[in-house]
Amino acid sequence: MIFDNQYQKQRIEKTNLLREMGINPYQNRAVKECTNKEFLEKYSYLKESEEKEAIDESCTIAGRVKFLRLMGKAAFAKVEDESGILQIYFSRDDLGDEWFKTVKKMVEVGDIIAATGYPFVTRTGELTMHVKRLELVTKAITPLPEKFHGLQDKELRYRRRYLDMIMNPEVRQTFLMRSKIVSLLRRFFEEHGFLEVETPMMHPIPGGANARPFVTHHNALGVDRYLRIAPELYLKRLIVGGFEAVFEINRNFRNEGMDHTHNPEFTMVEFYWAYHRYEDLMELTEKLFEYLFKKLGLPLKLPYEDYEIDFSTPFKRIAYKDALVEIGGVQESILEDPEKMQKYLKEKGIETKEDLTKGELWGELFDAFVEKSLINPTFVTHFPIDISPLARRSDDDPETAERFELFIAGKEIANGFSELNDPIDQYERFMAQAKLKEHDDEAMHMDEEYVEALGYGMPPTAGEGIGIDRLVMLLTNQHSIRDVILFPAMRPLKPKNETKENEETKKEERQ
Repeated sequence: MIFDNQYQKQRIEKTNLLREMGINPYQNRAVKECTNKEFLEKYSYLKESEEKEAIDESCTIAGRVKFLRLMGKAAFAKVEDESGILQIYFSRDDLGDEWFKTVKKMVEVGDIIAATGYPFVTRTGELTMHVKRLELVTKAITPLPEKFHGLQDKELRYRRRYLDMIMNPEVRQTFLMRSKIVSLLRRFFEEHGFLEVETPMMHPIPGGANARPFVTHHNALGVDRYLRIAPELYLKRLIVGGFEAVFEINRNFRNEGMDHTHNPEFTMVEFYWAYHRYEDLMELTEKLFEYLFKKLGLPLKLPYEDYEIDFSTPFKRIAYKDALVEIGGVQESILEDPEKMQKYLKEKGIETKEDLTKGELWGELFDAFVEKSLINPTFVTHFPIDISPLARRSDDDPETAERFELFIAGKEIANGFSELNDPIDQYERFMAQAKLKEHDDEAMHMDEEYVEALGYGMPPTAGEGIGIDRLVMLLTNQHSIRDVILFPAMRPLKPKNETKENEETKKEERQ
């Protein structure tokens, strides 16, 4: 049985006793009239009043018992709901002798109760509820972790997020902030004339980004499908179809490694804007940050890790090549010679493939020497065209894409560009990507249906994607993506018997 330790067995015994007494330990009739926060705010005036109680006032709250102190004929408890913690006081005189004895014996820390009573202020000045009626709503079978040590193990917190939220109220605040950010993103784009749409989660061809996909199988059709790595190619089909401004808050899936900024399942907002260029997107992105900071009431200078990040607009802009020279310290003289760049990278201890193009080598240099230095918000522009397979070529320089990425705190937060709408150019680039798949399984597939859609004519368009998980990390000062995803991907746990065998083997080896 899953509930097999002595404490769980004791609580199960109490649950059975309650049933024998005719009390349902999992009743669903509880009525919650106000939150703890509302109770504290409504009666806060008592702290400054000569009258320290309001017997004529009454309210019913409900929540989880986080602390319980029994004192013979009376008791104090701390009850927590989503809004915060409220102290309650109850006694034998108020509940009656029999029910008070039952409560003392059966109600424990972790249980969920409902309490009805009036406000008063204790001698220590704490606003408290004097309980006249108390109900047990849900009996907790498993005790909460010990109060003072709490739930410290990071991996356990991620695996049991519900327990993490019970024990660490600040975690709930992080996810409350995340919800607000997502809501504000939606409102911002709607206010700027964008239409929210939904595109497929399962794709016949993985596309829209360079990444390895997750593969599934559709039994009825007898074909493989790919969990989407990006919605881009479907959103641009909608631009071809006549919508001129669309956005999607979407889940993407990439079959890649996990670290503090990567989770195989993540959330983005992608948006496409007809008759606009990538410069317009940078201005819109600055407006978005101004909007978020205003609505969330955040200061423009925020702490993050060891930095203080200045989100004042306009954000800095720098061309890709200039960033390599001015920030990365790479000599400009080697940037046009692949052999010299390969040699430079090897001298710096960075292993690369031998057949990389000039643009791909620039990308290796950028990742190694520039990215981590971009702390304040910085738009890096003028990307090499050969690492931008879906972006429009610059009219001034065919080797350069009309593309930018936004970096903050050494992390890529957004990627945007003027979209390639020349179907012939797009077909040729897909062909080049298909050849790369011989040695790069993250290169893009040929998508002839998308090229066919471009053949009907897509107006000049700019598109961008912003990583919502990383954005939330920045605005809440969280340093791992797992701290802003409710249920992050985790390695499977080994069976208990296997773990025990491994421990016994190690013990024998030590002996």
